[in-house]
Amino acid sequence: MRFAGHNFEPLPSGALFWHAERTLLVADLHLEKMSSFARRGQMLPPYDTGMTLARLEADIRRTGAARVVSLGDSFHRDEGTTTLSEVDRARLDTMIDMAEWLWLSGNHDPKPHALGGRCLPLLEVAGLTLAHEPQRGAAGLMAGHLHPAAHIYIDGRSSRRPCFVHDNRLMILPAYGASTGSINILSPAFVGLFHWPGLEVVMLGKDRVYPVSPRRLVRG
Repeated sequence: MRFAGHNFEPLPSGALFWHAERTLLVADLHLEKMSSFARRGQMLPPYDTGMTLARLEADIRRTGAARVVSLGDSFHRDEGTTTLSEVDRARLDTMIDMAEWLWLSGNHDPKPHALGGRCLPLLEVAGLTLAHEPQRGAAGLMAGHLHPAAHIYIDGRSSRRPCFVHDNRLMILPAYGASTGSINILSPAFVGLFHWPGLEVVMLGKDRVYPVSPRRLVRG
């Protein structure tokens, strides 16, 4: 994918690798989401954090990333930084030792923490701005927050999958976390964010990613 003059490799996991900067970008990990629900009386299997971290470690090793930037909502709640299991905390510590780690604040986890790496409100790199929430009219902004998904209908069959979406001014990454949902990019949440004639959509598949024509998009 080419965005705002830079080349990126979208990965089937939902991560985006910036080769020129040796930087792996991920959005909306929502670590400790299930444990957060459990503390509020919804007893759900607490395996989401381990699944997300295992996938992220594999992406770091595969790409050889020297830097990881998490674009906010890394934890489902601020207190999630204190409820990691010993196994998950050890895996995260190992990954933080493997690369420079930057945590950008999100609406779910706005407070800085002491897990390692640096906590920042946003980051500017090579003329691009990395932040959590997308903004109308921004140029060169890469964000998360909205958990974009594309729903397509081709030859009598439909498919709905998380996606990368951009118009060469704004890019929104899919949610990376194992327990995250998604929002159709044709929904009201995305109205006014993109210049549709320049839209590029890349859907996540099991083992690869798929460019999709905006003309194939349907609601739902």
